[in-house]
Amino acid sequence: MSENNENIQFKISDELIEQVQSFVKRKDDKGTLDLLLEYHPADIAEIFDGLSINQATYIIKLLDSEKTADILMELDDDDREKILASLSAKEIAEEVEELDTDDAADIIAELSEDRQERVIAQIEDEELAADIQELLTYDEDSAGGLMAKELVKVYETWTVAGCLRRIRGQAADVTRVHSVYVVTKEEKLIGRLSLKDLITARSEQKIADIYKSDVDYVNADEDVEEVAKVMAKYDLEAIPVVDKDNTLLGRITIDDIVDVIKEEADKDYQLAAGITQEVEADDSIIELTRARLPWLFLGLIGGVGAFLIMEGFEAKLENYSILFLFTPLIAAMAGNVGVQSSAIIVQGLANDDVKGSINNRLIKEMLLAALNGVILALVLFLFVWYWTDELNLAIAISVSLVAVIIVAGLVGTFVPLFLDKRGVDPAIATGPFITTSNDIFGIVIYLMIAMTILGI
Repeated sequence: MSENNENIQFKISDELIEQVQSFVKRKDDKGTLDLLLEYHPADIAEIFDGLSINQATYIIKLLDSEKTADILMELDDDDREKILASLSAKEIAEEVEELDTDDAADIIAELSEDRQERVIAQIEDEELAADIQELLTYDEDSAGGLMAKELVKVYETWTVAGCLRRIRGQAADVTRVHSVYVVTKEEKLIGRLSLKDLITARSEQKIADIYKSDVDYVNADEDVEEVAKVMAKYDLEAIPVVDKDNTLLGRITIDDIVDVIKEEADKDYQLAAGITQEVEADDSIIELTRARLPWLFLGLIGGVGAFLIMEGFEAKLENYSILFLFTPLIAAMAGNVGVQSSAIIVQGLANDDVKGSINNRLIKEMLLAALNGVILALVLFLFVWYWTDELNLAIAISVSLVAVIIVAGLVGTFVPLFLDKRGVDPAIATGPFITTSNDIFGIVIYLMIAMTILGI
């Protein structure tokens, strides 16, 4: 049986998709259920990718809400939106009642305000409905918008024996108990307990005598990226969320933070590639064009700028037209060095590893660029001298390369640091922006230095 489950878990074939489609087309409910019941919700969501929205909706209505609620959370946002549009307010309410409050709030947040009210009105659990309404008031990119209300908390005045009895009731609503949070009678967070602390303590001991006060927490208004940094820094599986008065509101678990990190990485990757808004491969041509065109236009402007610069030098370099043949090499080296430098800085900023002053960082990058530049320039010097048999020309091109690499390294380091200080996502500095700017700077520096050395 375990071998069969392993195969089911990892193999989603075209034959399986066709089999599901056949069952749905014949409205063979038993066959559909027997086929899908043993699959993980993530696998069923993958199967849905090969089905039409109508077929996927049919299966959602066929399976029990406990399973379909998890399937909905695994679906692509656009597919989930289409399926939700085909469900009634009552049906959506039945789905969200099976989810943790943070996931339930995420699904309801995708609905129009009118449908949100109708769905919440259909939720039978009044406490759940109130929790969802509270979560919807927070910004989606804040700790409050990410947290779940489900947690295990105890009061400092309880005994260990009484605490364990009450925890059994609370834990029934919590998927995984990472920590037990200790609060005052005013619901202020004052500490934490591990299950080991409770198990090893004497039954008559007070919670006030055994809890640990060194509890990490975040404010509900904290940006989710900062929450991710805190949890990564302290290796936390969960972190409590409080308001400005230190009242315990909820908790954020590591699975939610992994989603945040993935989304941020996807966004930074697209910015680095010169895509100005979040898009996916399945988006429309218009949406993809709108996301890509601005940076492509910048590249066009940069190319035109490079052309005008070279045209301005054309008359003076009439006797050294060979310099123009090395322009693509110089521009490419400038762009590559700039992207390397900016990528390292952006990664450091994302991991909160960039410390110290900007000046120290720039000096270090200048020395690194100079070392790399000299090594590369020596190779280029030997090539040019051998190819042209002109020593001055080889010196001019090689010295220019060193200067271009140093400037490109400084620009690639300074720009993301500057953007970060101004509150702009520094990932934008690793894409066409830095490449285009360094191409232009590189060509100007190259031609100016070459002309100076050659006495033109």
